[in-house]
Amino acid sequence: MMLIPCPWCGRRDEAEFHYGGQAGVAYPADPSALSDEEWAKYLFFRDNPKGPFRERWCHTAGCRRWFSLTRDTVTNEILA
Repeated sequence: MMLIPCPWCGRRDEAEFHYGGQAGVAYPADPSALSDEEWAKYLFFRDNPKGPFRERWCHTAGCRRWFSLTRDTVTNEILA
């Protein structure tokens, strides 16, 4: 079991959350100007590091707010 610290509700079980993927992925400024390959890269390609990784999470069974945190992908330790 992993406890995730929601900034508004405190530490809760991971079952209350929805994983939103890599944090900090900016939406393209002009999506219509992208090629199919560039659009596919934006939609489907993300980093997959072993160790600290910045992620987006939504507290779906609580306050329903999105937030970012840093989690070690090896140990599941929440770092920030």
